[in-house]
Amino acid sequence: MVETLSEAKSSATGVTNPYRRTEHCDKIHEYRCDKEVGVIGIDVSKDYLITSRGRVRKYENNLKGYEEILDMKPCTIVLEPTGVYSIKPSQYFKEKGVRVLQVSPNVLSREKEFRGKKTDFYDAEKLENMVDKAKEYEYNPLRELVTLYLFLKDIETKYKNRLKRALFLVSDNDKISKERLEKLAMGDFTQEELYQLEYTPLVLEEIKILAKNLLEIQERLKEVRRMIEGQVPQDHVLLTIPGVGKLAAGIVGDVKRFPKPESFVAYCGLDPVVERSGRAVISRGISKRGNKYLRSLFYFLAEMNYSRNPTLLRFYESHKGRLRGKKLFTALARKLARVVWSVWYNNKPYEAK
Repeated sequence: MVETLSEAKSSATGVTNPYRRTEHCDKIHEYRCDKEVGVIGIDVSKDYLITSRGRVRKYENNLKGYEEILDMKPCTIVLEPTGVYSIKPSQYFKEKGVRVLQVSPNVLSREKEFRGKKTDFYDAEKLENMVDKAKEYEYNPLRELVTLYLFLKDIETKYKNRLKRALFLVSDNDKISKERLEKLAMGDFTQEELYQLEYTPLVLEEIKILAKNLLEIQERLKEVRRMIEGQVPQDHVLLTIPGVGKLAAGIVGDVKRFPKPESFVAYCGLDPVVERSGRAVISRGISKRGNKYLRSLFYFLAEMNYSRNPTLLRFYESHKGRLRGKKLFTALARKLARVVWSVWYNNKPYEAK
């Protein structure tokens, strides 16, 4: 006979007592796989899903595991968004009619107890009791498109750098233009002044391949950019900021998870690094920690469009005597990041003050 007052214990295989007292209350919970269990917390990893309930609490992160969890008839599932590993199960359970909630990693880290209780099974149990602090899961196609766009941009940069290296080996001109790329991709070197060296024939083949692939990547980037711009609504609040277009609005994403503008600026790596010793204050530039794409985006927009934005133009005029060159545009980028946070977080159109 099962001892109803026995304490639940997690094992390596994830088998628990079907009748157990949880660590969060004094009630006795009867968990039966043939009954609807209500809320289930799930700790997600690449290979496994650890549940807060069930006779077997360790399931594979694949279709078989999802179906076994569905057999428990959950009405709500609470999990932590762990990147790509949580997207598939979240979308699967949602399409099967189960309510899926996600708890922010920052919120979860504040709730965890680390005194000897840091296990996947314990984390799953904590998630089960955080329904009131979780948000409804929603699939965001715009986010997927942005990650694809940035991935292709990285590939484009690598191809460009490799192509410049190859051009430097056989000529004195490593500039890349659309017209030159098209000729190089076809193997047309008639207008090129080349060094006739031992490695020249091999490098020319490499140039042809790189130029062809670079042209293809650039075409794919245009396609993905059009898809991103198609996902951004015409009345997006960020489009009220002068100089910010649909592509920039899509890349910025949702900043509402940052409670303060300083948090968003730090996420972009635009926060200043200041060292203090006694009365001495030394500035070490920006941290460059965080999202490098947003940092580059804000710097580019600030450099190219500051004259179109009244707030940035006023900042530029008041600081150009003290700051110069990259330092000035970095400060402008930080100012623009704060403007973007304010407009997006408060959901109010931009107003020049």
